[in-house]
Amino acid sequence: MSLSMPPLGAGTFRLKGDAAYHSVATSLKQGYRHIDTAQIYGNEAEVGQAIADSGIARDALFITTKVWMDKLEEDKFLPSVNESLAKLKTDYVDLLLIHWPLPDDGVAMERYLTQLYVAQQQGLARHIGVSNFTCQQLDDAIEILGPGRLYTNQIEVHPLLQNHKVVEHCDANGLLVTAYMPLAVGKVLEEPVIVETARQAGCTPAQATLAWIRQLGMATIPSSTNPAHLQANLDSMAVTLSPQQMAAFDALDRGERLANPDFAPDWD
Repeated sequence: MSLSMPPLGAGTFRLKGDAAYHSVATSLKQGYRHIDTAQIYGNEAEVGQAIADSGIARDALFITTKVWMDKLEEDKFLPSVNESLAKLKTDYVDLLLIHWPLPDDGVAMERYLTQLYVAQQQGLARHIGVSNFTCQQLDDAIEILGPGRLYTNQIEVHPLLQNHKVVEHCDANGLLVTAYMPLAVGKVLEEPVIVETARQAGCTPAQATLAWIRQLGMATIPSSTNPAHLQANLDSMAVTLSPQQMAAFDALDRGERLANPDFAPDWD
């Protein structure tokens, strides 16, 4: 029986070299058991080394990586996954994601999702999923693979961008939502409503925000190189917001998207 995804993970976006290694090593020492990386982050080797050095049993960990857009062709997909596994020093990942949908039909979705499924069938991934998929793209993916195959859609969610349409569509189709950039690159820490809500809840603005996401039923993967911040994020698991405090967060949505590269889909 494979481990289900812990609701709070340690993200590694933008972390390179020693910073990635030390962030993951510290996270694991503090008690994190969910680590998120990606081919494009360029840190799988450091993440893998930190995991190996931790001495934690592999089956006690939940490791995610993501296949980048230039590896979606049939002749590149599985070799890239095997390369990721070698860097991560593991025989499998718990979750393998398509990092972004292709903006054109250079590689048809059916072709790369089939490869994703093959990776799972070969035991290279316990679960498979997608990232940055719109409602229509999710429908297409479910039609290709069948219902119940996809585990999660990893998307940008924070108080300033609550992504309701996609979240609701994931819920309706039985997909877990994994929220990335949950603190909006620090912007939420200065929001007066969040600062006040955190004061009421006896925690920090970051902890209140992570609690809000968790209570909405989503997983999330904040990243940090600061041991105190990593510990504080983990301690957010003990924070519970009241319905009124949850509602204060809900009112902050203003569609403020941060991850919007030129190859992004037409967002819902």
